Amino acid sequence: MPKTVKRHRCIDCGATAPQWVGRCPACGEWNTLVEESALGPLEQAVNDLDLSSMPIPLSSVDVAAAAAVPTGVEEFDRVLSGGLVPGSVTLLGGEPGIGKSTLLLQVLVARAAAGHRVLLVSAEESAHQVRLRAERLGPVPPGLLILSVTDVGTVINAVVEAEPDLVVVDSIQAVAIGPATAGERRAGGVPGSITQVRECADQLVGLAKARQVATVLVGHVTKDGSLAGPRVLEHMVDTVLSFEGDRHHALRILAAVKHRFGPTGELGLFEMGDHGLNPVDDPGRLLLGDRLTGVAGGIVLPAMQGRRTLLVELQALVTPMAQAQPKRSVVGLDSGRLAMTLAVLARHVELPVLGLDVFASVAGGIRVTEPAADLAVALAVASATTGVPLPADLAAIGEIGLAGEVRQVNNLPRRLEESARLGFTRVVVPSSSPAAPVGVELIRVETVSEAVERFGSGGGRVPGKRPAEGESRR
Repeated sequence: MPKTVKRHRCIDCGATAPQWVGRCPACGEWNTLVEESALGPLEQAVNDLDLSSMPIPLSSVDVAAAAAVPTGVEEFDRVLSGGLVPGSVTLLGGEPGIGKSTLLLQVLVARAAAGHRVLLVSAEESAHQVRLRAERLGPVPPGLLILSVTDVGTVINAVVEAEPDLVVVDSIQAVAIGPATAGERRAGGVPGSITQVRECADQLVGLAKARQVATVLVGHVTKDGSLAGPRVLEHMVDTVLSFEGDRHHALRILAAVKHRFGPTGELGLFEMGDHGLNPVDDPGRLLLGDRLTGVAGGIVLPAMQGRRTLLVELQALVTPMAQAQPKRSVVGLDSGRLAMTLAVLARHVELPVLGLDVFASVAGGIRVTEPAADLAVALAVASATTGVPLPADLAAIGEIGLAGEVRQVNNLPRRLEESARLGFTRVVVPSSSPAAPVGVELIRVETVSEAVERFGSGGGRVPGKRPAEGESRR
């Protein structure tokens, strides 16, 4: 008889402990350890053996069975390299309220309108709530089925009976194994626990492979931005999608973190509107439409998001210290790289930024963490410090080293082409950059000091102070 090993697992981080304790030794959360039983490692491995499958020649595998089927939502299909593959399992993660349910409902409506039979398992919302949202998106096709349950067994029976082409489970944290009995915990822990999420996902993955039905699981994210539930869930599925954006801005970004059927570099852009998510064909209109020129502290950066180039505006503001310690506040940027850039400006350009409060942000809700933003950040901070505006047709791209040198960045030709398309005629780049496209003048610099002095942003004038007698503002 297999030996049963009792252990306790944290429902927040997935760490295990040999016995129950009040506080998880890994993540420090209280009352998150639940008991679970597992067979011994050797017995479990023997029980998991499947001797029914025999090896076949790789050359005999039909690749046509893995052909992607378009969903009808262009930006969604772009990220998935053409659409959803029958039998594949996709995990979509994002913050609450970002628009995950709306996006997938649009996918279901588009797929059903094309004549396919699709099923939405709404474990968090009632059918009436989903119907009201669907009516805002447009006509509801008859091929769209809905099932408002939380029991995985009921979901499996519905898929077998209805035989849909696409199944969406919203969300994987809300479904569980076993009926909900009043006053009694479900088998294997509460819904959303590590055990339940793993077992539910395992059954849904097996169902998708056996019935050759494309399945999308919705997952929540934790405070640090990672997918909630066990990390093993990401390895169980074929594709992991991340849906990001600022709820205070209209732009939403869909990216593939993992995709077994194609590359992960494509990016889908959506704009949240009154009637759902609209595809963004020209992100420059949305990101630079309200840009104010002639003001110190602003510059445009050709940033890479996946394989797409987005021109975003970097803004900086410097003020005298309001407290004993200088304040550093960033929105959409890497705070560590901002601190490094300020140190380089203080050491190699002699700007008095270390004794000032510095605020830096990326307008439009885009997050830029690549080192290629260093030069643009440095020019924006220098401009805000001296009060000298940068030219309206100027963009900057380059990584800054600790010695003050400006280093090369990747995908520079694509960044320059997008800059030229949107009318930016001058771009500050590292000295080793390749030739520019037609209509763009490259301003090659070797050091950040050269870049700052080139546009009259040097001089070390402290904001809020008038130039001394005989001192030029340049």
